[in-house]
Amino acid sequence: MKTATITQLKKELQYRSTEELLKLCLRLSKFKKENKELLTYLLFEADNEMEYITGVKLEIDSQFKEINTGNYYWIRKSVRKLLKSLKKYIRYSLKTETEVELLLYFCTQLKDFTPSISQDKSLQNIQNRQLAYLKNKINTLHEDLQFDYRIQMENEGF
Repeated sequence: MKTATITQLKKELQYRSTEELLKLCLRLSKFKKENKELLTYLLFEADNEMEYITGVKLEIDSQFKEINTGNYYWIRKSVRKLLKSLKKYIRYSLKTETEVELLLYFCTQLKDFTPSISQDKSLQNIQNRQLAYLKNKINTLHEDLQFDYRIQMENEGF
């Protein structure tokens, strides 16, 4: 089966009734957890971005508490998993401000994590890549927001 392009899907969806679209959305949400999460964001959380950011930050905190600190292998594995889920939440929002806020929070939590990530080169590289990405994202924002986020990064020691 060949997958249709976005343009083809858009054209086809224009000809469907509201009831048919509702059935398609519900059926789509049954297949993957990510589809259901995206639909949840769009329907319930997109209107209040600050509440969404707060919820994701709480999720980050709980995932950092669950990290097995037995050795750096498990820490690396858990941090990569946490970053993957964070990127998924960022994709749902599609707002640069949300992305910057969440990545800055992640980097701050990672920097303050015990045992220190300074003992492991891989964890330092993860943080350095995210900080470089974050600086590029900040440059795309409005000047006032750029100033605020740069001050926040300096205060955090980045």
